[in-house]
Amino acid sequence: MKISDGFRHFSNHTSEATGSPWSFALAMGVIAVWAVTGPLFRFSDTWQLVINTGTTIVTFLMVFLIQNTQNRDAKAVHLKLDELIRAVDGARNLLMDVENSPDEEISRLRAEFVQLGLEATALVPEPESQVQQL
Repeated sequence: MKISDGFRHFSNHTSEATGSPWSFALAMGVIAVWAVTGPLFRFSDTWQLVINTGTTIVTFLMVFLIQNTQNRDAKAVHLKLDELIRAVDGARNLLMDVENSPDEEISRLRAEFVQLGLEATALVPEPESQVQQL
């Protein structure tokens, strides 16, 4: 098994596990235990350092796991959209792989689609009021 496959497998399972209600409950439990032990340790600097260090380490590691999962999801969505563009007659194939275009090209296309949206809404008649004044 390649390292990237192992990391993908690990990050997917970890992301699912850490996104569960049980993980949230566990985190809340850790915070509760930490808070309750405050008086026992006289709210010392070491007591505060424990939670600060723990949360920093967890946050640091989770950033990489979440980014890996989001990157994979984004790639999969782009592939699915590219397939839909390819399969629909009349769709502009130049939009396939547009995420790799320069920012200027993406801005130009966005402005074009905003204009198309404005034109489409201008063609839709406003619904008549159903309330009649007496």
